[in-house]
Amino acid sequence: MAVPQEHWSLPTLTGAPSSRAASLATPEALAFVAELHRRFEPERRRLLEARRQRQASYDAGALPDFRADTADIRESDWSVAPIPAALRDRRVEITGPVERKMIINALNSGARVFMADFEDSTTPTLANLLDGQRNLRDAVTGTLEYTSPEGRHYRVGADPAVLVVRPRGWHLPEKHVEVDGEPVAGALFDFGLYAFHNARDLHARDLGPYFYLPKLEAMEEAALWDAVMEHAERALGLPLGSMKATVLIETLPAAFQMDEILYALRRRVVGLNCGRWDYIFSYLKTLRAHRDRVLPERGQVQMTVPFLKAYSELLIRTCHHRGAFAMGGMAAQIPIKGDEAANAAALEKVRADKLREVKAGHDGTWVAHPALVPVAKAVFDEYMPEPNQRDVLREDVRVTREELLTPCAGTITRAGFDNNVEVALRYTAAWLDGLGCVPIHHLMEDAATAEIARAQLWQWLHHGDLHFADHAPIDFALFDRALAAHAHRLGESDLPGATRADEAAALLSALTHADQLGDFLTLPAYDRID
Repeated sequence: MAVPQEHWSLPTLTGAPSSRAASLATPEALAFVAELHRRFEPERRRLLEARRQRQASYDAGALPDFRADTADIRESDWSVAPIPAALRDRRVEITGPVERKMIINALNSGARVFMADFEDSTTPTLANLLDGQRNLRDAVTGTLEYTSPEGRHYRVGADPAVLVVRPRGWHLPEKHVEVDGEPVAGALFDFGLYAFHNARDLHARDLGPYFYLPKLEAMEEAALWDAVMEHAERALGLPLGSMKATVLIETLPAAFQMDEILYALRRRVVGLNCGRWDYIFSYLKTLRAHRDRVLPERGQVQMTVPFLKAYSELLIRTCHHRGAFAMGGMAAQIPIKGDEAANAAALEKVRADKLREVKAGHDGTWVAHPALVPVAKAVFDEYMPEPNQRDVLREDVRVTREELLTPCAGTITRAGFDNNVEVALRYTAAWLDGLGCVPIHHLMEDAATAEIARAQLWQWLHHGDLHFADHAPIDFALFDRALAAHAHRLGESDLPGATRADEAAALLSALTHADQLGDFLTLPAYDRID
């Protein structure tokens, strides 16, 4: 219930932010966040309730579909607003957390765009969030530098990547900031602080501000972002439409509303992105009650399988018909030191993936590590000599509801099962310890990939009567033994999260044994961090 204006209180910040970052959460900045909260929190809650109702219908047997009430949007002729010059060539984008050294390396990587991530690769401790805001402020003002404990100095070069910021999704709260006795949305806190401190400077240099919007499920959620940005533009004295957004299509319901999401943001959207890992997780979560939609182990769920190929090609067709960019997905590989053959094989997988994307018509792609930028860039330079491929309309693509929903064939191996347990545990432990992206077996794992591992374990164990490729049964006794073994090994190691191994194991056990698949790992985990 909204608090009457006469009872409004000053926003409060709890916790102990680092001294060098506390200047970001000034009274003026918090007042800006508070105004966003008071204006938009009721609608955010309404939309989250709509999510819950949709999921309840899926759990009762319904399936996602294209909306009948928005057919006129899909069938009519319209285009998004012109794309700013700084974003017309996005052939390679790099992503990563808002940690100081990583920001510098990403900006200097040779990628066209750097997505600074407050979401899947950042644990939202207050110190991490405020340090991240300080780091981005320094990047915007050109003062970002870092000296390592070993004395190595890092600074941003003369031609850095274009900065795009990803705030948290609508579902995540920010418990450290209360307005009128309520926690604000993490999305509004991240967006509000960044916009308040940087929007005017970036606009003056024709650099935005630019945002990546995660986890949307419906056009109404996109419309809420449009309203938030319009309010911020008016409050900060910017022309309407100055703030630009790229939307990650990383939920199954959103795949059926690509046109509608573009339409809701048409005066500021510049493209959609294939958020492949979160999309696979959303497929598992959305269809969690459907025994006939079980997926094989995650290593076999590649973008070449039919339901993911259909999603990717539908995104390209939809974007290009509306004048927007269609961005490809993440390559999560990281360099394998000391094994040239293994490293060459990993890089070849990256090349093949990027070749598939550019030939399909994507306008650019994502990588997780600076060493992959030259690999991805070489592929796009060869096959996309122009800044983008918006002229590739993919008129041949006709995607049906069933093509988006039919699971791929495959198997579940003992190694795949064990890998899911290990990744889910090690990532959760590291996240609890403040680290939001973790290298595991030469892949950069973040919340999205850990969610796939967790959701698959729940799905395999709860649907019953599933077997490994060797016909042995998949059961909770096996899971409990594997979890205990990995927790013991992690606790005895010097790996990230070692001190939180038992706590992470208890959380993962509770989530996996629960009768219903939890919506997000990071929601119960958030209660366990400062």
